[in-house]
Amino acid sequence: MVPSRDIESRRRCRFTGPPRTHSRCFPNPGVPLSTTNDQLIDQTAPSGATDPGTADPVAADPNPAEPKTFAELGVSTPIVEALASHGITTAFPIQEMCLGLALEGRDVIGQAKTGTGKTLGFGIPLIQRIAAPASDDYAQLPEAAQNKPQGLIVCPTRELALQVATDIEQAGAGLGIRVLSIYGGRAYEPQIDALRAGIDVIVGTPGRIIDLAGRGDLDLSHVRELVLDEADEMLDMGFLPDVERIVALVPTNRQTMLFSATMPGQIIALARRYMNQPTHMRAIDPGDDSATVDAIEQHVWRAHPMDKVELLARVLQAKDRGLTMIFTRTKRKAQKITDDLTERGFAVGSVHGDLGQGAREQALRAFRSGKVDVLVATDVAARGIDVDGVTHVINYECPDDEKTYLHRIGRTGRAGASGVAVTLVDWEDIARWQMIDRALKLPFKDPLETYSTSPHVFTGLGIPEGTTGRLPTGQRTRAGLSAEQVEDVGETGKRTGGPRSRDDRRGGNKQRSGGSTRRGSTASAGKSSSGKSSSSKSPSTQASSNSSGSSSSDASKPRRRRRRRTHGGKPTGGNTAS
Repeated sequence: MVPSRDIESRRRCRFTGPPRTHSRCFPNPGVPLSTTNDQLIDQTAPSGATDPGTADPVAADPNPAEPKTFAELGVSTPIVEALASHGITTAFPIQEMCLGLALEGRDVIGQAKTGTGKTLGFGIPLIQRIAAPASDDYAQLPEAAQNKPQGLIVCPTRELALQVATDIEQAGAGLGIRVLSIYGGRAYEPQIDALRAGIDVIVGTPGRIIDLAGRGDLDLSHVRELVLDEADEMLDMGFLPDVERIVALVPTNRQTMLFSATMPGQIIALARRYMNQPTHMRAIDPGDDSATVDAIEQHVWRAHPMDKVELLARVLQAKDRGLTMIFTRTKRKAQKITDDLTERGFAVGSVHGDLGQGAREQALRAFRSGKVDVLVATDVAARGIDVDGVTHVINYECPDDEKTYLHRIGRTGRAGASGVAVTLVDWEDIARWQMIDRALKLPFKDPLETYSTSPHVFTGLGIPEGTTGRLPTGQRTRAGLSAEQVEDVGETGKRTGGPRSRDDRRGGNKQRSGGSTRRGSTASAGKSSSGKSSSSKSPSTQASSNSSGSSSSDASKPRRRRRRRTHGGKPTGGNTAS
């Protein structure tokens, strides 16, 4: 049975321009892509075999074919070999669906569940279509376009930008593609030096991209490939005006790809304005209306706040637990959990907005290398962080909405692996959780009341009987966070003179840099925002202050205004205003 198309999404998104009648993906010239004037084409295919030769959705095959290799999908040999060196040989459904169209230069909207390989879905076409420095095509570029970015990938968070840049660099290693990640929290100078030396692909956050472009250090006039990754998150974080400014800096003659796990109406509106006849690819199984990956085992428990840490410490001793991510709603809670678990013997790192960029990257490196096996984070880390070996995700607090829940638990069960997700719901958050449960059609409307001693905790997660809330000394084998050095990234917030990144100025999950003073503070406050006394001033400043003597310091003190008690609204004495 052939499932029906998403008529509503087609109806909402119409384009102006001449209708396109056929392509290699739609070979029958007698069947137009749309009966109206250039509608967005919506293709739905099962998460198994897909048929790019038909305009109709493909029905689920009870015996799906083997996944295609990248070579079979038209990917160039250097990219295939580079991916194979990292153990990547076959394509996931979203990659299989998008590669054919994207390699032809068509605009594509890719939608798939979290952790199903969207990065390579746009990364492979991007690096294959640009001119690599070692190729013959590069010499044919205009002189003004050489050493200038040809590809631009916009990401909502710093951590996601780092992850995407790493994946793109690995895939393009055989072509010599030069990739640079630019984002706030780091010094401008190394990024500017890299741009001047020559870069082919830019991966960055909106704020830093606009800052460098406004300074004249980043030239986007030769970009041929534009990617908006996690577009829904950028809209949620208020980046839409910045995205519009970035698109205005990029030539109109380009290929645009938009990838996201969810596709709200605002994304469709964005596609209407900035994409040319995009094809909407959705990698889902017909009949699968769940938003979560089936390989993720979910547990939802109602827990008491005073027992949560004890319960958490037992969950962290579950059978076959590997790397684990714990999510909280606030920065303060994330740091408190980190301190509590560290005191209980666990190797823990944290990523949240109160940490500098160097400390955040230190924690992620230690987590990836296995020096710590527990990472406590706010939602700044929930988007796009792909770490191999994450077996458990724990929501220490109920997420704000269903989208946040999906992206949190999507850190496990990635690339076909299995995972476990545990959500702890406070009594006051029951209504919030029930809204999430209803939106995602989950079977956890009434979470089971759970304590650290509840039998179903031990049986459900394979925790040995007699396990306490402290990790036994013999199991403390991780090197810990201190074994990973903190890289000096020249954090922009510690500079008193230079410009601040727009990402740093934006609120939300972006950290307040440790060395910058709070708005409204003065130099006469006695202490800086970092807690250092005013004695840390420069020698010249100190000399001038000492030469003024104590009399000037006394004179600078504000005169204390004395108030007297009143009777009947009139002062008992002293001067009064006439």
